[in-house]
Amino acid sequence: MSTFNIHEAKTHFSKLIERVESGEEILIGRAGKLVAKLVPLAHAVLPAKAMPVSKTARLPVDSANLPDAQTASGSFGALEWVGMENIALPLHLNNSTALARADIAVNLVDPSARGIHMSRLYLLLDQHLSVQQLSPALVRQLLADSLSTHAGLSHRAKIALRFELLLRRPALASDHSGWRSYPITVHAMLDQNGAFELKTSVQITYSSTCPCSAALARQKLQQRFEADFAAANISKSEVVHWLGDVQGGSAATPHAQRSTLDVEFTVLANSELFPWQALIDALEHSLQTPVQTAVKRVDEQAFATRNGANLMFVEDALRRVRACLEALPFVGGYRASAKHLESLHAHDAVGTIERANAPTL
Repeated sequence: MSTFNIHEAKTHFSKLIERVESGEEILIGRAGKLVAKLVPLAHAVLPAKAMPVSKTARLPVDSANLPDAQTASGSFGALEWVGMENIALPLHLNNSTALARADIAVNLVDPSARGIHMSRLYLLLDQHLSVQQLSPALVRQLLADSLSTHAGLSHRAKIALRFELLLRRPALASDHSGWRSYPITVHAMLDQNGAFELKTSVQITYSSTCPCSAALARQKLQQRFEADFAAANISKSEVVHWLGDVQGGSAATPHAQRSTLDVEFTVLANSELFPWQALIDALEHSLQTPVQTAVKRVDEQAFATRNGANLMFVEDALRRVRACLEALPFVGGYRASAKHLESLHAHDAVGTIERANAPTL
C-alpha cells in the first residue's frame, strides 16, 4: 500500500488508477493527514440502492483525460514571473486570525512550455496558510513546494501577503482599552539553490507637534501676557486664572498633525516567529505619541502632555526610529519612511532612513 499527497495523485492519476486496477490500494494525504483511499472496484462498497455497472455503461471522464491547453509545447519563450494576485485567505497568527490577500508567482524558464500550473499554487496557499500558524519556516516551505510542483518549469518563487494586525492597546490614563489595526505586509522569495529572502513591514500612526509652531505659540503667549499685565502688580492666583482663560493662556496654540511611519526590515534567518508586536511596542515607545483608541478626558490630557514633551520635526522622529531599530536584535537590514501630514501646509514633510544589512556581532 502506497501513500501520495493530493498534488502527486493529481499529476499521476492515470498511473495510479492502473496500479489500483492491478489490485493495489492507494492512500491519499493532505497536509500530513490521510483523507482518502483508492481501492479496486471489486473491493468497493456500493450504496444499498446502487445499480450494478453495466458492461456498456460509460464511466465519468477522468480529469487526467480532460484537455489542457497549457500543456502544449512549442517555442513560446521564457517569462520572468507568472502567477496570481489578490487571493483571499485566512492567516493564523499567534493569538488571532486575520483576513489576508496573497500574491504568488513563479518564473517560467522553460521556453517550450506555454504556461505554469496556477491551480497548484492556489492549492498550496490554501493547504499551508489556511491551517497552520504563519511563521518564516512555513513561508519558506510554501515556496519550496511551489518550486517542487513546477520542477523543470521554474527555479524561483515569490509571495506577498497583506493583512491587518489587531492589537489591544491600553488608554494612557484611564482603565479603558481598545483595538488598533496595523497594516502588515510579508514579502519572500526562494530560488532553486536555497537562497531565501524574507522581509516584512508595518505601519504605525502617531501624532507630531511642530517645534517651530510651539515656539511661535509661546512667543505669542508672552506678548499677550505682557499686554494684559503691563501696568499691574499681579498675584499668583491671577496668573493661574489667566492661564486657564481662553483669551489668556489659549491666545495661541501649536499645531499637531497625524503622522505615519512605515518600516520594512529583513527577517533574520534564525527567526522562529514574526516579531510584529515586539517591533510595534518598541517603535511606539520611542515615538511616545502613537494615536489612541478609547479616550476619556484624562487620556486626552495625558496625550496633550506627551505631545508637548515630544515636539518633533520629521527629522527628529526618524532619529528616534533609527536608535530603536539599531537596538532590536531581530532586525536585519531595514528601510523606514516617516510622513508628517501637515496641518499648516498643503504639502507633507517626509524622510527616510535605511540600513542595507544587519551589523556584524
